Amino acid sequence: MTGPWSAPAAAAALALVTAAGLFTRGGAGPEVASPSIPALVGVPASAVPTPATVQPPRPAEDVAVPPSAAALPELRLRATARLPVPPGAPSAHAAALAAWSPAAGATPQLLAVWWAGSRESGPDVRVFLSRLGPQGWTAPRAIVDRESLGRALGAGVRRIGNPVLHVAPDGRLHLFVVATGLGGWAAGRVAHLVATGPDAPFVPQRLLPLTPLANTSVLVRAQTVPLDDGGWWLPAYFEIGRKVPLVLRFRADGTLAGIERIGRSATSLQPTLIPLDDGRMLALMRDHGAARRIQAAEREAGPAGRWRDLAPLPLGNVDTAVAAVALERGGIVMAHNDTSEPGSTPRSVLRLQRSSDGLTWQPGPVVQQGEPGAEFSYPNLLQLGSQLHVVYTHRREGIGHVVFDLEPVEGGR
Repeated sequence: MTGPWSAPAAAAALALVTAAGLFTRGGAGPEVASPSIPALVGVPASAVPTPATVQPPRPAEDVAVPPSAAALPELRLRATARLPVPPGAPSAHAAALAAWSPAAGATPQLLAVWWAGSRESGPDVRVFLSRLGPQGWTAPRAIVDRESLGRALGAGVRRIGNPVLHVAPDGRLHLFVVATGLGGWAAGRVAHLVATGPDAPFVPQRLLPLTPLANTSVLVRAQTVPLDDGGWWLPAYFEIGRKVPLVLRFRADGTLAGIERIGRSATSLQPTLIPLDDGRMLALMRDHGAARRIQAAEREAGPAGRWRDLAPLPLGNVDTAVAAVALERGGIVMAHNDTSEPGSTPRSVLRLQRSSDGLTWQPGPVVQQGEPGAEFSYPNLLQLGSQLHVVYTHRREGIGHVVFDLEPVEGGR
């Protein structure tokens, strides 16, 4: 989801954000403390936690992340399917997965959320949820629509999209949805909703207070990363004028604890986060710039770790989303649109890649491919037991689902 505002509006927005110190422009220098979120949005300081300081970015380095001890995972195709199409919704996009357990020790259930309606940004677009059971995917249940969301938040909502689902240790489901008021997707805000389970209503909590522009132009797409303290990281990105990758830190109770800028890139968006064995974090990103390669950054281990840009991956990226997951037994799998195939177009081939370190990749199986101009895009990955689940946009007409068996590997942890 990208869509620029007018040039004057984008320039004014960027000037305001830069002046406020929310996102640094890059380059060397001392740490710059971001203003508190309440100071930016004019709410009581007690209502919202103060964010962490924004780490100043460092120059890009052509250095490799030291590999983990994991061997490359083996992927064996098990099944292909399509998620059910909601009645009267011929267009669908931006699916995300999560694993939810009804009780401690119970077998996790796979959940999927996505938007569907007559067209992208249409007034009838709703966010749907389905779960995978013994008989396949359940009938999709509408969980968010723009009218009821706007009424609950007390703010106009023109369009909704890009749902992300996080399962907290207490079993609650935290849903994050991009919701715009005026303007296109670059005017997006992030709405936070919570449910006690997949069959319960998703109750709007708030619009996340993220920028001084009425919380405008921060969007989400990729999955959360759970933390040892029960909190989580939510990848995000700023989109007016420049494309700035971010990560939002949440506490275990769902309150926002901080914001970090990922590196100094101004042309990268939709980061996907990969925890590495030694506590570092790797971010892989969609490229909106001239390089047309998957962008990368690394965060040092520890609470005060700093982000630094890495050299882009040697894999093409024509402004399309990527997804990646660190496997439980070691190794990393990424899904991306492979433009190296003869005759391919930016989103016509969706392929898996395998890696032991996050920077050196070997081609894996093709998830889906079609004729020039076809679209198989916006992948999302999740490991559940010994299987890897992949969901993706299938020609904008529905959501595809492919399952791979994860074969045991020598030397895996």
